[in-house]
Amino acid sequence: MATLTFNDILSSNIIDNVTNFSVTDMAIAMILAFVIGLFIYFVYKKTFSGVMYSSGFGVSLIAMALVTTMIIMAISSNIILSLGMVGALSIVRFRSAVKEPMDIAYLFWAISAGIVVGAGLIPLAVFGSIFIGIILYVFSNKKPTDKPYILVVDCTGDEAEKTVNEIVQKSVKKQVLRSKTISANGTELTIEVRLADSENNFINQIAAISGVSSAVLVSYNGEYVT
Repeated sequence: MATLTFNDILSSNIIDNVTNFSVTDMAIAMILAFVIGLFIYFVYKKTFSGVMYSSGFGVSLIAMALVTTMIIMAISSNIILSLGMVGALSIVRFRSAVKEPMDIAYLFWAISAGIVVGAGLIPLAVFGSIFIGIILYVFSNKKPTDKPYILVVDCTGDEAEKTVNEIVQKSVKKQVLRSKTISANGTELTIEVRLADSENNFINQIAAISGVSSAVLVSYNGEYVT
């Protein structure tokens, strides 16, 4: 029984066999990757909940699906090219910061869709993307009943501080004291609170307390640095 050696794998006959691409297959794969990338872009646009929407990031999701499909098709068709491609991609470094955690999910979705399409698993790519899109659309549009805020209060005297704490505990669903700074001018309290939109007028009650010099309510995105 003949033994297949590494030289046989790299022989021109085998290379010729595995590099016979079908133009129809390539066209179908790239068109399907574009359609799935467009679907990912549509879901991202509909579920975006931030303030500054970036259309460039949405377009990059389409490009990511197309480029990944092309790379996977090239790697799967040529052994030598796959080795060179792995070496070339290993030195690529991306320095762009991703601000939203959900953006990472969409990037990974676009890359995964491109890999699956390039591998020829078209049913998995189509139904998997539809299922993921439905899940993200349903849960991303489920708005929370309350939002996190940071309350910063400057007050003078123990009585004013006690009154502030009483109003906060009575008015908000959840509160956590982040910091307390005592200086010659008084006491500064930094408190994380969760409020419904209709309840944030309690800041007026705090500002009206005798001994409170200032009260600030800031929208909180979940990151806090002391």
